[in-house]
Amino acid sequence: MAETASSAKRWLPLEANPDVMNQFLWGLGVPPGEAECNDVYGFDEELLEMVPKPVLAVLFLYPLTPESEQERLQQNSIKQDPCDGVYFMRQTVGNACGTIGLLHAIGNITSEIKLGRPLLTLLHTLYLASVEGSFLDRFYKSTASMDPMERALYLENDREMEVAHSDAVAAGETEASDNVNDHFICFACVNGQLYELDGRKTAPVSHGPSSSSTLLQDAAKVIKGTIAKNPNSINFNVIAISRTVGTAA
Repeated sequence: MAETASSAKRWLPLEANPDVMNQFLWGLGVPPGEAECNDVYGFDEELLEMVPKPVLAVLFLYPLTPESEQERLQQNSIKQDPCDGVYFMRQTVGNACGTIGLLHAIGNITSEIKLGRPLLTLLHTLYLASVEGSFLDRFYKSTASMDPMERALYLENDREMEVAHSDAVAAGETEASDNVNDHFICFACVNGQLYELDGRKTAPVSHGPSSSSTLLQDAAKVIKGTIAKNPNSINFNVIAISRTVGTAA
């Protein structure tokens, strides 16, 4: 989960664990059910159908390899078309990719979910009550007019988020280490396009048309392509973020 560039600051990596991520989001002001993380166990149609619907975003953890780094550098050298309406930020803090993936996910669905008052999470360590609303509500309002690098620097200096990230790391089931070589990215559908949101890239990457009803399947196609390029690795994890409140069981 290496950093993009400038910062010497490093966090411990967030575990690819839906329970940990859900507690993290609840503590930041996402009410349970509005956006809930769930494992994706495979790409067969019956396994994709098991994922709660509607799917709002998809997180993908994959190993950084010489091939993936070369592809990233090639994409960064290409002038990207404007991505109007896409919430995107760069990554300057080492190992912050899990948190940035969640910020990308929620930042692109704020019109579809309610960001309410935060809950006292099972961590029992963070309660961000405020007359101005939840942490995430304030974070997105504060960074709305910023460019991707300004948002990265805002996060880098945000002590509340650093503490929340640290608490979420401590809630994980595995011992945290900053000696990792895996990376989280997010897939979201914005204005009818599937976007790959990776803070180590200079801009969102469009993967073509998509919709709220096909987001999971469309992201799965891209993810399967990445996995196929790394046949000797098993360090992959896919997490869907779904809205379950008010939906049928």
